[in-house]
Amino acid sequence: MNIKLHTPKSLKAGSGMASLKQFLLSLFATSVSIALTFGTAAIIDYKSKQNAKREIVMIVMYDMYNSLELIEKADSNIRQSMELQRQIAEDTTLYNKKRFMFGYLLPIADFTETTERIFSSSIESINTVGNVLFTENVAKFYQNRRDYKSMVCDSVRNRVSREIPFTTLKGTLEYDYTFEAIASGDILEELRCLFTQCKQMMDVSDEDIEAYRQEREQMEKGMFDKKTEQDSTMSEVIQLRGAIDNAVKKLKLE
Repeated sequence: MNIKLHTPKSLKAGSGMASLKQFLLSLFATSVSIALTFGTAAIIDYKSKQNAKREIVMIVMYDMYNSLELIEKADSNIRQSMELQRQIAEDTTLYNKKRFMFGYLLPIADFTETTERIFSSSIESINTVGNVLFTENVAKFYQNRRDYKSMVCDSVRNRVSREIPFTTLKGTLEYDYTFEAIASGDILEELRCLFTQCKQMMDVSDEDIEAYRQEREQMEKGMFDKKTEQDSTMSEVIQLRGAIDNAVKKLKLE
C-alpha cells in the first residue's frame, strides 16, 4: 500500500511562518506600545515630582534669604548703636541731637513663620524634597532664627522697655550691648553657613534666588494692585452712599 503524505497547503505556501512572523511582530509592537505608555507616564511623573521638589526648595530658600536680610539689618543696628554710644562718649554735646536715633536702631526680627510651619509639619513636603541633610539644615536654620529673635531682638527691646536708658546721658552711655552684639554675630555666622550649605546641597545659585525673588515680587505686586483696586472701589461705593444720604436728607422724607 502506498501512503502519500500530503503537505498542508498553508505550509506549502509558507503561510504558517508568515503567521508566526506576524504574531511576533504584533507582540513586539504591543510590548513597545506598553513600554512607551508606561515609560512616558513614568517620565511625566518624574518631571512632575522634580518640579514640585524644586518649587518647595525655592520657597524655603527664599524664606531663608529674607530671614538673613532681616537679621543682617538687626545686627547692623546693634553695631550702629554702639558706634553712636562711642561718638557721644567722645563728644557729649551730641547727646541731645542723636539720642533719639537709639529708638530707630532697636533690632527687629519680625519673621513670617508660614513657610517654616508648612515645611516643618508636612511629611509630604519633606518626602518630596528627599534630602535628609537639607531638611536637618533647614530645621537648624529655623531654630537659630528663633534663638536670634529671643536672645538678641527681644532681649534688647525688653531691657530698653524696663530700664528706659536713653532718656539720660548716663543711661545712654552705660547701656551695655555686649552680650547681644556677640550673640548676634555668632548666630548670624551660623545662619550664613547653613544657608550656603543648603544652596550647595540643592544646586541653587544666587542667580536662581534672585530670579525667584523677582518672580515673587511681581506676583505680590499684582496682589497689591488688586487690593488697591478693591480699596478704590470701596471708596467709590462709600462716596456714592454719602451722596445718596445727602440727597435723601434734602427731601425730608417722613
